[in-house]
Amino acid sequence: MDDSRDTSAPLVQRLRHRRRLRGLRQSAAFWLGALLVGLAALAFAWLADHAYAQFRHLLGHGSWWPWLVTPTGFALLAWATQGRLGKAKGSGIDLVIALQHKPSSRLRNAALALPIAAAKMLMTVLALLCGASVGREGPTVHIGAALMYAFGRRLGLQTQRAGSGLIIAGGAAGIAAAFNTPLAGVAFAIEELSPRFEQRLSGLILTAVLIGGMVTLGLLGPYSYFGELGAALPLGGAWLAVIACGLFGGLLGGLYCRLVLPARSGPLAVLGAWRARRPVLFAAACGLLLALLGVCSGQHVFGTGYEETRALLQGHPATDGSFLLWKFLANVVSFLAGIPGGLFSPSLTVGAGIAPWLVDWIPGVSLQTAGLLGMAAYLAGVTGSPLTATVISIELSHSPDMALPILAASLLASGISRRISPVPLYQALARRLLDNLPQPDQAGGSGHR
Repeated sequence: MDDSRDTSAPLVQRLRHRRRLRGLRQSAAFWLGALLVGLAALAFAWLADHAYAQFRHLLGHGSWWPWLVTPTGFALLAWATQGRLGKAKGSGIDLVIALQHKPSSRLRNAALALPIAAAKMLMTVLALLCGASVGREGPTVHIGAALMYAFGRRLGLQTQRAGSGLIIAGGAAGIAAAFNTPLAGVAFAIEELSPRFEQRLSGLILTAVLIGGMVTLGLLGPYSYFGELGAALPLGGAWLAVIACGLFGGLLGGLYCRLVLPARSGPLAVLGAWRARRPVLFAAACGLLLALLGVCSGQHVFGTGYEETRALLQGHPATDGSFLLWKFLANVVSFLAGIPGGLFSPSLTVGAGIAPWLVDWIPGVSLQTAGLLGMAAYLAGVTGSPLTATVISIELSHSPDMALPILAASLLASGISRRISPVPLYQALARRLLDNLPQPDQAGGSGHR
């Protein structure tokens, strides 16, 4: 009896030691991986900002430059993503969502390979260098998921469940670092990336998102993306702006989804067929159309739209009411071109463009207030994620007193958008990716896109 205890005791100790080591590896993968994601997001932001600054510098030397640079750049990017770099096109959020529904190791290894992530970053920077109306936040989600997944695999986290947690944490940490909005990263993880939020991994995921946000905070200091607005909307007649932004944001967001998602019939289906047959030529045509929209808007539709949005929220708009239409069309054109790039920042710009239409006929509503409501409502209408849209808008502007009106506008916009486009944008794009995957083979493995 005593000999049996003496023999089993070392075995139990070894098992406990292995369990502790496994827990340490898992924690290190999430924490150190989140640190890498934060650093990569900052580097990406610096490159993206400088690339677009170079485009603006070029534009200052002649308004004819977009007619040459934009279509040529779009065509080259479309050509580059036709082969092995095909998984680097688009936003990347839809791909990350698809990987949660299709947890094949081969598919994940291919889609989240570090060369694909590097190409995603480089080509998004090149898209902004060409003046594309795209953002970097969606690509940062893809890059963050790839970095976290690769780092976790190196530390021995090989199971599908651990891989799912790493992908969710990496993508959410990417949003947190890109915008310096940790709470938005958490909301994004729950609302968009994870169909089943994993309770046992939730603590590690939340910590990873926190670390991703702290990297930005530590290196850049406390700042709000659009400045310290401190807007508010007391109860009263001014709440008509909540209804107006919710209705308009939902209608416009739903229309955007219908325009960019594949159609089975009608003019959009014909357009989609042309894009499938001649992707490079189609992208060049989109570049020419974007150059034309630049002329119509006074050269304000290029890039993320950050400067135009900030100016409007500060009460000194650099554009007129027509900017809403031109920027909306620029976002549609840039998305349809099939080039790498996201839609978060450009969508916020379109939403803010609702403000000038409201302040003249709703008493007591400022440009700041209407701009924040429009930003959240339109983003919720496009993505179908009202919680994420609400938290991002509040954190970007440091306006906690706007929480209830922003949430109300976002919920209304999301509900209206669902009437127009029943499946949320990223979910619909993820389904299309999954539908295009080869069928599993006889052995039960999964194909790859």
